[in-house]
Amino acid sequence: MAKTTTVATLGAALAELGQRVLLVDLDPQACLTFSVGIDPEDLEKSIHHVMLGGVTAQEVLIEFEDAPDLLPATIELATMEVRLAQEGGPEQVLRTALRPLRASYDWIIVDCPPTLGLLTVNGLSAASDVLIPLQCETLAHRGVGQLLDTIHDVQVLTNPELHVLGVLPTLYDGRTIHARAVLETIADTYSLDVLEPAIPKSIRFAEAPAVGETILSTAPASPGAKAYRALAAALL
Repeated sequence: MAKTTTVATLGAALAELGQRVLLVDLDPQACLTFSVGIDPEDLEKSIHHVMLGGVTAQEVLIEFEDAPDLLPATIELATMEVRLAQEGGPEQVLRTALRPLRASYDWIIVDCPPTLGLLTVNGLSAASDVLIPLQCETLAHRGVGQLLDTIHDVQVLTNPELHVLGVLPTLYDGRTIHARAVLETIADTYSLDVLEPAIPKSIRFAEAPAVGETILSTAPASPGAKAYRALAAALL
């Protein structure tokens, strides 16, 4: 969940700073769509239909007045991997679909699936930068090597300008030896920058999506909200 929480909260923090932000939900679980207050089951069209070529991104776009806009996902996206495999140039479908929207936004942030299939490759092929949220209380760091291999393949084959911003520590409790050890292992093993500040562990993050908001509005003075605001300012 740290992945989706980061996309939603970082996007909201950038919007607070006056940036024009679009969030793209590329995960068939549609957690990002749900977390910003949209029920995926109520949607007739989603990013799935855009990638199929039946509708344009503008037709699917959900606009918000005081928050980032959204290209939503639905469970139908789960069939997209098979469809993409039948396409010529399947890695570039999302990039092509987003092209008409690029001039309208300062930031387009894509929430990729947790798997390293064609949907994630599409997200990487469309992106200029990759941010890797890392849960510091699990063995999540074991997947970083596989992700970096996929990123390298994308850089070679479809997107040579793709850049890795670094690892963002999430669910971080600096009081534990394990959390600190995970960070040290990542930095030493993969030569990745560790982005600051680390996002602290907090129940506030789990509460916010239930009401379709982010921690920036449900707990604006919390350490987690402050951390994402600082990250957004640093990225700017």
